[in-house]
Amino acid sequence: MTNYTRRGLHGQTVREVARRILTGELPPGATIAVTELEAEMDVSRTAMREALKVLSAKGLVGARQKRGTFVRERSDWNLLDADIIRWQFADRSDEAFLDNLHELRGIVEPAGVRLAAERRTEADLRAIDAALAKMATAQAEGDTTLAVTADLEFHRALLTATHNELLERMEVLIETGLATRDRLVHGAHPHDDPVPSHRAVAEAVRRGFPAAAEQAMRELLDKAKNDQRRTTGGS
Repeated sequence: MTNYTRRGLHGQTVREVARRILTGELPPGATIAVTELEAEMDVSRTAMREALKVLSAKGLVGARQKRGTFVRERSDWNLLDADIIRWQFADRSDEAFLDNLHELRGIVEPAGVRLAAERRTEADLRAIDAALAKMATAQAEGDTTLAVTADLEFHRALLTATHNELLERMEVLIETGLATRDRLVHGAHPHDDPVPSHRAVAEAVRRGFPAAAEQAMRELLDKAKNDQRRTTGGS
């Protein structure tokens, strides 16, 4: 039996059921024995019902008359949901997802920095510079947590500098996956200095050179992919 405290019980119940689904412990198509799950997790019917409502809204579970509550097919899951992305990485790293993330970033971020180079404001440049300064501090101090935070702030600032609301919303997906990727890479290669590659992007954006910004971002992403491969042993 899993022990839960009263504080955060709802969130813990949601996460635990989601974990079982995302890891395949409860595979797509499986009927969920709700009463048994309540007893195993030591939660009330109300708590379980509310948790399943959350997971239903995210496309993970469904309910039908006679069939009861069941795990939906992966094609129905809202894989862009920030919670689902976080839950997938709670206890493991998924190399396939990291590869998908890299492909997505290769589509979004080079085009994004072209716009950033054309549209950035002084406030945008200050945010980019602040993230770079934090990144340099993290590198000097060997602070992995700060390094992850600085990297996320840098890429968020670039998306903000596009002044395109839809591109800005991409930060939810990119940041959530990137945070996990950064923890893996920075933990394995703490002496690999990320500042020069990021500074090259920032400088091109600052000078208003869209093509140079795009090229610098592509080089940064290539480096990120190579770092991932060294960490995970992927091809």
